[in-house]
Amino acid sequence: MPRIVLFSGGTACRAINIALSKRRVHLTRIVPAWDSGGSSKLIRAKLGVLSVGDVRQALMTMAHGERCSGDVVRIFNTRISASHALKEARQEFQFYAEGRHLLLERMEPGLRGAILNYLRTFASAVGDDFDYRNGSIGNFILTGACIAHNGDINTAIFVFRKLCGIDGNVWPSSLDNDLVLSCTLKNGEQRSPQDVVTKLSEADAMIGIDEIRLTNENGDQPSANKAVIEAIQTADLIAFGPGSFYTSILPHLLVGEIVDAAERAQCPVLMIGNILQCRETMGMTLNEIVTQFVGQWQRVSSSRTAPSLQVLANRILLPFEKAVGNYPYLVAHSPSQSGGYILINGEFEDAWARGQHDGDLVADQILALASRRET
Repeated sequence: MPRIVLFSGGTACRAINIALSKRRVHLTRIVPAWDSGGSSKLIRAKLGVLSVGDVRQALMTMAHGERCSGDVVRIFNTRISASHALKEARQEFQFYAEGRHLLLERMEPGLRGAILNYLRTFASAVGDDFDYRNGSIGNFILTGACIAHNGDINTAIFVFRKLCGIDGNVWPSSLDNDLVLSCTLKNGEQRSPQDVVTKLSEADAMIGIDEIRLTNENGDQPSANKAVIEAIQTADLIAFGPGSFYTSILPHLLVGEIVDAAERAQCPVLMIGNILQCRETMGMTLNEIVTQFVGQWQRVSSSRTAPSLQVLANRILLPFEKAVGNYPYLVAHSPSQSGGYILINGEFEDAWARGQHDGDLVADQILALASRRET
């Protein structure tokens, strides 16, 4: 089976992940370790652990693609009600932690016992004043597993996969639990952390991002997860995207060893362009985004060389600007203007979900490129 390594964020590559998971491929998702928003924000602030939200979301997408839809997956995919008061939210959590939910009651005792143990471990660690509202049960279980296994997120993920029956791999690109993503705007102003950068104000979005930084609390470059390096070394194709460019895609290049490992692998490197612009890339073309990607790659590469890059670009069929909601379509220039990389133009938009990729069409392209490596 072709071995595909996909660097991504949370939801943008969902359709592509599902399409690949339904085929005969060995898929590894690499997700950010610097998420500072949502349910992960409270957990990270309370416990100082690595953000698990993107990891859990990717695992759930993998489970969906592999048709693992049993009771364990359903439990992991539930959330505490957002409208509750603090006390009511805590009581709802206890309903799960005490095993009173019907899905837990009918589970095989070994599975049920493992899940309840991780939920209780989490509850003990966060204390009585934790705000459970809108919290993901899957995040709580995964964090509890991490704590139970001496802070080893890779072991927690392995256990999580086995509980769900998932074959594909999901790893955070770094194991550093104190990473902070920040950016400098083109006017010199700073924005931090990740959840602030990805939700730039309209005024900041119009100014644009000049550069990003990813550091630990000591200001040092993050180190790569060894499981990620191992996956890269055996890959038949490495893909980046789709996703929020400055917060979910480009920062992976700032994690030590990843670019050098990709160069040693000597397999095709693919960048999957977004269908639409987003708050981070307002007014940019796909070509400008790729230029940023290639430039960052060269700066961190030991050889200072650019990747032999292929770029998947959605063909725009109209001669005028069109948008979905507040965001225009992302334009890609013709290959003659692409400058150092191969542009693969095609109609990759989902016919039923405007602004999103058709997962099967993109998966076909990925497997076609990977097959050239195999031959």
